[in-house]
Amino acid sequence: MVIKVGGRPTRVRVDGRPDMRPILLLHGIGRSLEDWTPQYQRLGVCRIIALDLPGFGFSARPSPSMSLRAIADAVWETLDVIGEKRPLHVVGNSVGGTVGLQLLTLQPRRVSSLTLVNSAGFGSEANWMLRLLATPILGSLSARHPTRAAVRMLERAIFADPSLATATRIEHALRIARERPDAGAALHELARELGTARGFRLRWRADLITQASMYRVPTLIVWGERDKILPAAHLSAAGRLLPHAKTHLFSGIGHMPQIECPDEFAELLLGFIE
Repeated sequence: MVIKVGGRPTRVRVDGRPDMRPILLLHGIGRSLEDWTPQYQRLGVCRIIALDLPGFGFSARPSPSMSLRAIADAVWETLDVIGEKRPLHVVGNSVGGTVGLQLLTLQPRRVSSLTLVNSAGFGSEANWMLRLLATPILGSLSARHPTRAAVRMLERAIFADPSLATATRIEHALRIARERPDAGAALHELARELGTARGFRLRWRADLITQASMYRVPTLIVWGERDKILPAAHLSAAGRLLPHAKTHLFSGIGHMPQIECPDEFAELLLGFIE
């Protein structure tokens, strides 16, 4: 469904009864809530809330800037609009993980637990396609005018098993680009906010982790061993920076274990939440 949040159209999916424990699913940069499709039924013992993050998918961008703080503020505002004010189990994939960390720093009493899935924020290294998006000219062109070949290349890089880069996934990404031309500008702006052609900036990473580590909520950090977007070596760094966290490495899996090994992912997540 699409609701109005601060006057902005925001796409949200809510499954489950209001009395179930709430779990919030956050996708990565330039993505949409479809990245959690295999988990909706598997996590059905919870009240599942997923949304297209502000500026991505079919949700309008926040104002005035595409920053982690602005996105996190808009997520909390969205939860207020749908009436979910209880503490949540927050689950974030890729840049969605950094949004989850930002949510924790802003309203720690509303976060029951935090699960970071191949999360950005624990190292500068990133796939060359992400680094290209952070460049002034080529990044703007590639974000605003994605070609089918470029979308296919990115989808194949996300998974260890390239057959998961299906025609349906590729067409969905192209549909967003066609119907939401401003999404490309939002993607480029956030990429430049977070990184450069050399990788993720140190300053925001250090500040965010320092602030988030003050709140020792139960934390699970998982990674796919064969992640070609953010290297699995970042899992070790994450364990050092958040020493209270539990960690898990999925063997033979890429950047989205919630899609590539959905049963194992759901079992691990639900066990952690319990």
